Amino acid sequence: MTHLEQDNLAPDARAGHPIRGEWRVPVNSDATYANTLAVSWPAFLRDVLICSLGAYGGPEAHMSVFLDQMVVKRKYLTEQDLVELIALCSILPGPTSTQTIVSIGYKMGGPVLAFFTMLVWALPVLVVMTVLSFLYQFLAAREISFEVLRFIGPMAVGFIILAAYRIGRKVVVDGVTGILMVTSAVVTYFIRAPWIFPVILVAGGVVTIMLSRAEDIWKRVSLNPPWRYLAAFTFLALGGLVATALFQERLIQLAESFYRYGYLVFGGGQVVVPVMHTELVQIREYMSNQEFLTGYGLVQGLPGPMFSFAAYAGGMAARDGTPAYQIAGAIAGGVGIFLPGLLLIYFVYPVWERLKQIPAVKIALRGIGAVAGGLIAIAAVVLAESSGFEVANVVISVLTIVLLASRKVPAPLIVVAALIAGFLV
Repeated sequence: MTHLEQDNLAPDARAGHPIRGEWRVPVNSDATYANTLAVSWPAFLRDVLICSLGAYGGPEAHMSVFLDQMVVKRKYLTEQDLVELIALCSILPGPTSTQTIVSIGYKMGGPVLAFFTMLVWALPVLVVMTVLSFLYQFLAAREISFEVLRFIGPMAVGFIILAAYRIGRKVVVDGVTGILMVTSAVVTYFIRAPWIFPVILVAGGVVTIMLSRAEDIWKRVSLNPPWRYLAAFTFLALGGLVATALFQERLIQLAESFYRYGYLVFGGGQVVVPVMHTELVQIREYMSNQEFLTGYGLVQGLPGPMFSFAAYAGGMAARDGTPAYQIAGAIAGGVGIFLPGLLLIYFVYPVWERLKQIPAVKIALRGIGAVAGGLIAIAAVVLAESSGFEVANVVISVLTIVLLASRKVPAPLIVVAALIAGFLV
């Protein structure tokens, strides 16, 4: 036990008698809890809340917050532990930063603390985005022109363009990954059907494995994962597809759609944008392009996981009903998109130490990452086309990119400036 843990323990806990309800210590040698440490749950969740309120800018920026709060200040894990967890969550579909901090919660207190970690991390911004899904009704009721939001869309395009550039530099490590990124961008530009995204992501992983010259990449390892979580994950995925085929209820369709986004997307909020935009805007026409970009732009100015955008999108898609129905749509979006990632962490984390010994897993990740980079790049093109290339829009997008790239102006201030510009112009 570290000095920090000894200092945190109450006298009875130091003596080997943890206080019920306050401390969680491993009491058996089960592999699921082998890495669980003694920790004050309230103190840990307070640190998670600090991370949530200080996490702006997507997975890459979130990791620096985790490093500062969870590693440097609190010493819940080492820097190497954090890097390995990031690698694990990058391999899995779902929100990378959310799965990373949930994994830390699992490490510190098992599945129950991991669940509370998820709530504390995501709930604040989910509530805010649910409220913001009523923004257009609020403006209409007060006869305020929607033009006040006109610069939020071009600003969001600037965020996506810079994200595409940064991620592209990160994922293109050789000729193969470069070709995969360009190919995925071209293919998804011309084919906007929802099924193309999982197909091309899987294809990217398969291609890099097939072209790999490494030997023994399918190294055999002994795994004993908790299959019940994978069973629940699969049941909900298949059950959602069946339910949408049998029932024409919009809430069921939304829950299935967002759950599907949650298990098809690798990397974070920027990656889910092209998938959401294609289905919610272009195919189902639940909202306009401007309304979609407004929500995505607003979430850039909020702390916490960018997948919380799903609450806004779900609420907007259900706004034709009562306010309670719209809130239910936001809940369907928020719960649906986070649930598969949570179940996958519950399934994979207990066997992570052995799973990461399989070289093919890391090799496939290179191809999947390159394809995801192509999806983001083409999303920037499609959304810029949809916003229009008016001089004012182009200027706002360019200014956003310059300010973000300088790293001197926080994202929330850029969002506020875009809102003020909309009021003034």
